[in-house]
Amino acid sequence: MSEELVPSWNQLLAKSESYTQASAQTPPPHPPPLHGPTLRRGRRTAPDHPEEDPLLSFARTFDLAALRVPAAACAPLERRLRGHLLNWPRVRNIARLPNDDGHALLLPPSAPALPASPLTAVTRRDRLARQFNARGFVQFPNLAKMSRPSARAQRDKKGEGRGGDKEAKREKDTVYVVKVPGEEEDQWKGLVGEEGFGSGAWRGEPTRLLLLDESYAKRSVGELPEAVKVVLDDETKQGGSSSYELVQCQLTLFYNYWPMNEVLEALLPEGIIIPAGFETVGHIAHLNLRDEHLPYKELIAQVVLDKNKPKIRTVVNKTDAIQNDYRTMQLEILAGHDSLVTTVIESGLRFKVDLATVYWNSRLATERQRLVNSIFTSSDVVCDVFSGVGPIAISAAKKVTYVYANDLNPIAVEYLERNIVLNKLERKIEVFNMDARRFVTAIYSSQHVRPITQVVMNLPKDAAEFLDIFRGILRNRQAGQPCVMPKIHVYGFSKAEDPEYDFNERINLALCDNVANIEMHRVRLVASGKWMLCASFTLPESVALAKPNYIMC
Repeated sequence: MSEELVPSWNQLLAKSESYTQASAQTPPPHPPPLHGPTLRRGRRTAPDHPEEDPLLSFARTFDLAALRVPAAACAPLERRLRGHLLNWPRVRNIARLPNDDGHALLLPPSAPALPASPLTAVTRRDRLARQFNARGFVQFPNLAKMSRPSARAQRDKKGEGRGGDKEAKREKDTVYVVKVPGEEEDQWKGLVGEEGFGSGAWRGEPTRLLLLDESYAKRSVGELPEAVKVVLDDETKQGGSSSYELVQCQLTLFYNYWPMNEVLEALLPEGIIIPAGFETVGHIAHLNLRDEHLPYKELIAQVVLDKNKPKIRTVVNKTDAIQNDYRTMQLEILAGHDSLVTTVIESGLRFKVDLATVYWNSRLATERQRLVNSIFTSSDVVCDVFSGVGPIAISAAKKVTYVYANDLNPIAVEYLERNIVLNKLERKIEVFNMDARRFVTAIYSSQHVRPITQVVMNLPKDAAEFLDIFRGILRNRQAGQPCVMPKIHVYGFSKAEDPEYDFNERINLALCDNVANIEMHRVRLVASGKWMLCASFTLPESVALAKPNYIMC
């Protein structure tokens, strides 16, 4: 992450707290749920050095009960006790502690059998000292594992700096940790008894913890439901072992566990609407923040970046509406890399996009596929008047006979040509960099152009105003040139109570004619009361052969 773009977490949290203290505090609208993980429940874990890792302020500890069972019996028990287990999202019901991989104590053939009575700590140490093998730890595989570091540990030790970075990254990426209070996380635990590092006995086989439902915390064995007791008794009879132990443990959930909306809810002041979604363009997250979010924009962007790695590497916010002929947006980089060049994969096609200089809208992917899959046919010749970097033109070229693509923005045309080569469609698309009126006139006046059957005008703000170019478009056609009436798909916005009627009237006004059989399709609700529409109709012959008039009817 670029340090010059994103301040540290300490600075972001300090800024958030200052704005939060200045804002009015109201009680939470809903009480926290009684069950399940949430930042409003659980004990806060006080970090030793909060200034070093401010994300530890999101750590929450929950008290749970767990069954310590042999590893071999863990999977069958999990299936039978499914309804009585924790079952929290992203938390496994089976927990593995560092000291749970015990090994059976193997004795030499000549060694006397262990006495029936429990060994004291001193007796156990003496016996181990007598049986210690100078050749290594042949009889003590657990000691061998502890005393001989793994190959990975040796590699990390050779590159100490690099190994330290890996360990720091591993700790940073931790989602949750399960601990049993009173049991030290030491490899020697249990090996030397009560006088050593722990109070448990050295178990001769690996064990696991089955995390029980939160409501079973602080209960004794006798207070467990009868269904759990019956299952444990049955497993004990079948396995011939009674090595099941009820333990009290602690589950700590860290920052990486909590979803984006919960973190933002904890950081932002009460009463502020939590940003729920964003548009994804390749590796870029495109936010449209409200005015009330702007004081916290860097904090929001950092959370969005953290919670959507590695797919999202840059977070931007639109600072102003689209007000230029090239349809480019004014974007502010809030977090991540400072490059706005990305690759978008849509319907198996790849598009190179620079959001700083061209227009792209991922939310129109469904509409683009509707045109290509449901309307276009293999015999069509498509004319894309406002093609941009080619999402419709290139998608159509995979299916139709030929495509003529045009855009006013020279940078968009450059990316369009690159995307055509990227998708190996050079022979099926012809590219133009012209004004829309000049482009349509040039296409219909050329003798070398194939008859157009489909025209796409995807410029919702102004496309309807360009329809007058089709009035008289075939009036001066060359002799012998086929007279094919194209089907036009024009897009527009409407805030009227009846958006279809409003858009229909604007089309009739532009063509100076009453066009029959206009098919209206609502693409998406852009804002409250503002619809984006697609009107599809076959150009009337009376309009195509009429006297052209581009100024007024």
